[in-house]
Amino acid sequence: MPLFLSTTTNRVDRKGRVSVPVAFRSSLPASGYQGIIAYASFKHACLHGADLGFMEQLSDSIHGDFGLYSDENEALANAILGSARQLSFDPEGRINLSKDLMDHAGITSEATFVGLGKTFQIWEPAAYEAHRLVQLALAKTKAGELGPIIRRGD
Repeated sequence: MPLFLSTTTNRVDRKGRVSVPVAFRSSLPASGYQGIIAYASFKHACLHGADLGFMEQLSDSIHGDFGLYSDENEALANAILGSARQLSFDPEGRINLSKDLMDHAGITSEATFVGLGKTFQIWEPAAYEAHRLVQLALAKTKAGELGPIIRRGD
């Protein structure tokens, strides 16, 4: 499974094309889908991104954790899977963000890619900076509540 790390801001052209950071692209499986999956966050004004394998696991989890016809299943499937887009890489490693995804995140001329381990987010740069400061303050207050981060034997 890919590991998405670091934060990078790239320019978005008039057609909505943006280069996915090289480190993100190189962590994707070579034999898998040559692109990413992106969907509108239902928590923040940003996009969530992942590889196809993660999305398959997420779909299995949504449908396995809730009854097939439960309200929770339908809500999460609509909010996540229903807004997800398969975005293929062009020869330069760019994806084309659709207008609805760009509008949701407020992305115009630049996009900030934020690695979160197994997934990543795509933000409008100023919105991400405000979000980052809130997250940093929360991390400072919650860090003491964490158990061991690395367990012995791992």
